Amino acid sequence: MAELSLLEKIILWAIPVVFAITVHEVAHGWVANYLGDPTAKSLGRLTLNPIKHIDPIGTVVLPLILVYLGGFIFGWAKPVPVTWQNLRSPRRDMAIVAAAGPVANLIMMILWAVLAKVLLTIDQTPGPLLQSVLVMCSIGIIINIILMVLNLLPLLPLDGGRVVTSLLPPRLAVLYSRLEPFGLIVILVLLVTGVLANILMPVVSALEAVIYNLINS
Repeated sequence: MAELSLLEKIILWAIPVVFAITVHEVAHGWVANYLGDPTAKSLGRLTLNPIKHIDPIGTVVLPLILVYLGGFIFGWAKPVPVTWQNLRSPRRDMAIVAAAGPVANLIMMILWAVLAKVLLTIDQTPGPLLQSVLVMCSIGIIINIILMVLNLLPLLPLDGGRVVTSLLPPRLAVLYSRLEPFGLIVILVLLVTGVLANILMPVVSALEAVIYNLINS
């Protein structure tokens, strides 16, 4: 396939990235609602309408910059609000709510892979349109792997950090939660310095290899 222009890259990346980030957040809200907290539902956040979830910086500006630079791609949406006091078993349920986001990314990764497998089974020599869809599938696979692995890091405000907070003894959990205001700064510093990519890419590459072996088998 010919080298894509910047506009073509933006078009092909837009749907998988926005969908991955949006469904990730909806999963948090849906699980929280199921476990007794209707906060996200009452605020209209249990919807796949991306407008309800877009963060101008995390969903639009940063991913566009990273696509342009051709580097490590990630982003975020507006966090779905969760009122932990409403949960039936707050400490346990917060861990489940946090884990729902990465699980949603895992499911979406599988769905993109299944779509690619079906398309390649139907047509072994895809034309330009089908090639573009396959490129979008590959983007859907990689962005969901990245979001899943990234969010499993044990850093607040990432989902992995929230799971760790829920599992720690109460006193340690309070101390650990005080690190949250600095979490995003730490993540951005790791991103800019290339450390984040060095941490994540071995895992991301391994998962990507497994998926493509299954698609091509």
